[in-house]
Amino acid sequence: MTPDDHHKPWETVRRGLLLLVSSPAGAGKTSLTRRLVADHSDLTLSISATTRPARPGEEEGREYYFKTREEFEAMIAEGAFLEWATVNGNYYGTPKAPVMEALEGGHDVLFDIDWQGAAQIAEKAPDDSVRLFILPPAWDDLERRLRARAQDTEETIRARLELGREEILHWTNYDYVIVNKNFDRAYADLGHIYRAERMKPGRNPWLPGFVEDLLAEGAVDAAPPPKSPLMRPVQK
Repeated sequence: MTPDDHHKPWETVRRGLLLLVSSPAGAGKTSLTRRLVADHSDLTLSISATTRPARPGEEEGREYYFKTREEFEAMIAEGAFLEWATVNGNYYGTPKAPVMEALEGGHDVLFDIDWQGAAQIAEKAPDDSVRLFILPPAWDDLERRLRARAQDTEETIRARLELGREEILHWTNYDYVIVNKNFDRAYADLGHIYRAERMKPGRNPWLPGFVEDLLAEGAVDAAPPPKSPLMRPVQK
C-alpha cells in the first residue's frame, strides 16, 4: 500500500452530515453559520421551499425554491419534505431530495433552523443529524442586538423576543451549546465541533476496510512477536 493509497479514502468516500443550528433572533447565528459555510467547501447551506412571493433581488434556487400553494401541498402529500411549517400564512419547508443527494455524495448541509424544524429533521435522520444551539451571553445583549438593526417596529421586536424565549426553552434537546460572548471564540468553537463530527467512524464507511488493509499489511511485514514469559510451558 502506497502513501497515495492511504489518502484516497479521505478524498472519495465519506457520508455527509446535517448540521442543525438554532438560536433566538439576535444571538449571532446567521453571521456564524454563513462564515462557516464560506470557510468549508464541503459544507452547503440548505435551501428551503416557500409559498411566499419572491422579493426583489431573490432568485429561484438561491434564496428559496418558490412554489405555489398547490405545488407545496402536493409535495407534502408525497412526503417530499424533511420538515415543513406554516409561518405568517405561508408554507416553508426543506425538500428531502437535494439534502439526501448531498449526504450520499459526502457533502455536509447546514440548516439555519428553528427548534421545531430541527426536531423534525433529527427524528427522520437521527444518525446524520448534529444539533447545535447558540445562546447570547445575556438577555440584555439579545434585546440590544435586535434594536441595533433598526429595521423592526417595537411590536416586532417584542414578538421576536417572545419567540426567542420559546426557542431557548428547547436548548436541552441539542447536542452542543455555544454561548456567543465573543464572535471569534464562538466561531472557533463552531468549527471545532463541525470538524470533530466529520471524523466520527459512522460517517467514514471506508474506515473498516482501511484498518483491515493496514493490519494485513503489518502482518506481512512484521516479524513473529516474542513469546511472553507468562506463556512459557511448564517444565516437567
